[in-house]
Amino acid sequence: MKFSRIRSAALAVGLTASTLTACAQQADFDEVGKQMAIMLQNSHFAQLKFSDMSQRFLDDFVRDLDSGKVYFTQEDIDRFNRQYGQELAQMLVQKQSMAAAADIYGTFKKRVEARVAEAKRVLAAGDFDFTKSESIQRSRKDAPWPKNEAEAMAVWNQQIKEAVLSETLRRDMVAQMAAKQGKENPLKNDKDPKEKISLRYERFLHSVVKDVDDEDMAAMFLSAVARSFDPHTDYMSTREMDRFRDGMRNELVGIGALLQGEEDGATKIMGIVLGGPADKQGTLKLNDRVVAVDPDGDGPREMVDIMFMKIDKVVDLIRGQEDSPVRLKVEPAGGAPGETTLINIVRAKVALKDEQASAEIIDMKGENGGEATRLGIITLPSFYADFDEGKVRCSVDIERLLERLKAEKIDGLLFDIRNNGGGALEEVRRMTGFFSQRGPVVQVKSIFGEVQVKESDKQAPIYDGPMVVLTDKSSASASEILAGALQDAHRAVIVGESSTFGKGTVQQPMDIGRMLPLFRVRNKAGTLKVTIQKFYRPSGSSTQNMGVIPDVVLPSLTDALEVGEAFLDHALQHDMTRRAPDFNPLKEADLFLPRLKELSAKRVADSKDFSYVIEDVTKAKARIRENKISLNLADRKKELEEIEAQQQQRNNERRERFAGIQKKDQADMTFYKLTLDDVEKGGDIVKFDPTAENQGYMKKAKDETAELDDTPSWPSALDPHKREGLKILGDLVETTNKARVAGTFNR
Repeated sequence: MKFSRIRSAALAVGLTASTLTACAQQADFDEVGKQMAIMLQNSHFAQLKFSDMSQRFLDDFVRDLDSGKVYFTQEDIDRFNRQYGQELAQMLVQKQSMAAAADIYGTFKKRVEARVAEAKRVLAAGDFDFTKSESIQRSRKDAPWPKNEAEAMAVWNQQIKEAVLSETLRRDMVAQMAAKQGKENPLKNDKDPKEKISLRYERFLHSVVKDVDDEDMAAMFLSAVARSFDPHTDYMSTREMDRFRDGMRNELVGIGALLQGEEDGATKIMGIVLGGPADKQGTLKLNDRVVAVDPDGDGPREMVDIMFMKIDKVVDLIRGQEDSPVRLKVEPAGGAPGETTLINIVRAKVALKDEQASAEIIDMKGENGGEATRLGIITLPSFYADFDEGKVRCSVDIERLLERLKAEKIDGLLFDIRNNGGGALEEVRRMTGFFSQRGPVVQVKSIFGEVQVKESDKQAPIYDGPMVVLTDKSSASASEILAGALQDAHRAVIVGESSTFGKGTVQQPMDIGRMLPLFRVRNKAGTLKVTIQKFYRPSGSSTQNMGVIPDVVLPSLTDALEVGEAFLDHALQHDMTRRAPDFNPLKEADLFLPRLKELSAKRVADSKDFSYVIEDVTKAKARIRENKISLNLADRKKELEEIEAQQQQRNNERRERFAGIQKKDQADMTFYKLTLDDVEKGGDIVKFDPTAENQGYMKKAKDETAELDDTPSWPSALDPHKREGLKILGDLVETTNKARVAGTFNR
């Protein structure tokens, strides 16, 4: 997980005294640690004093291993502090850090094994009393460490009890929902709750103890050291760097299947990419369960048992060289128990088209006989780019979509960068020029305090009409550069949650292998992704910590949650620099912000959906403050019944209201989809129904439990934020047109 960063780790025994065979297979991670320490001191933007950071290194490593404070005890922490609290920095420089990492992880390993053994014992006994007035903390982040092993076991037993209670209540709820809807209970043949929880602990044991290697342990420790400088400085193992590159280029070499780990240890096929290798081969089906993999196809190696193996390692086995074979041992969906078959698939490049930029067009009839409006929507999931070959670039994709939207004569543009965590800085620099006059896009400050202004390279924008940018708390980094630059230039109206994420730093991947002494193994030394610069908006304000504050703020559930840079450990602070030279923003008055805010505020105040959001935020904040979960069955049932009753009341209200909205949408709106493939083919745009089930570029397995959720879908697939963004865009188009007619529009 990106924010909690709980990675698997391994007990590294004998890393400093490896055999010649081991040396040939992996890097010397003590040497890697030393070189990384030198690189951090020379390259990190904050220029922190390395020798003073031992305690921070230790605290972060321990927290990464045990964020819930259920494995280590205060006695363990006291020992770690005595032995390593003032020594880790020096041990890194002196090539002795892996011994400390192995010791700390070795203790963690023992504690995990003891906890899982206790869980199995307690679950086998099955003696749980859910009539007592007991509770546990919802979050143990700020709880003290258990004093000793006995206290830790007491805390652990309550965790087990809560897990069984939650699973039991989930079963009951699913059964009740199925009965109400006249459907078969999808969990009727599921394992007993205690057995299911036991398997869950078994998978956890494998992921953090058994299914590990020296590279995992080193990556865990070195990552903690790197992130002690700031949240986005990180150590990436060779495997992690390969995955990062695949994500950036929106392409991988594999079989084109979506995998999910099952609690009984198998790996389930949850999706198959249309036109991908698995789809073309035709034998692998949705819900098939993979139990072993031969990464060489019919090669000399035996098949690798992947039961309880971490998904990322299963993925590594299945991926490989283009045109090479891979063989899967599969339990077919719906087959007899124990039945298996072998499936051979030839790997190929798989484009992640669901992660590509896409566009829509909505033709909207004018209200009360007013003028019709054609609105364009561009959705960009990330600022992707192929750093190696340069064939895949999101700015090129956006340019193609934008040229087509312009040819279709749109009156306004909604640019949706919600859930866009950023990416390539060069792509956002180039892209911003598609919408604004040539000028500063972002200012970048180096470790030496030098400020460089990066400008767009377009002489004139491709699209200069009314524009709204839709953001949320997950819009980060490059997304914030785009939103901030367009806001500073008064080019677009920013609409969204209370702020964007707040990541205002630039990272550069540095190959540690290049820094190792001659004749050392370099191929698995890993990469240091280090913060080398801080970026600032053309106005001079950093987005760091603060993010971009929208012009029009909409209510959101994230208002109750600790989401954003400001809540991350060791985040750099917000600051200011000079205003960019030659920065000449457009006139703010031409965005008509007071009028747009007034109209939006009235709609939000009248919106039932936004009122539900505000109500949920209040309740969520109260739950977080209380930080308590009851272990009493009657109390939990009552709480769930109240939640279910409220949800049903809302669903009933929504069904009636949504039906009216949907009917009006069908009368007033016509939808057209525009993908990159559509642009490539040319031809007329084609109508589509946004409410129809859309598999996109992947066939996906149905989740029968999830399908029992009878919450109605948003009318026309427009969630409240997107719908309100379009309303604001419509207001902007209308107000702009009136100003043009009146001769008061100055652009």
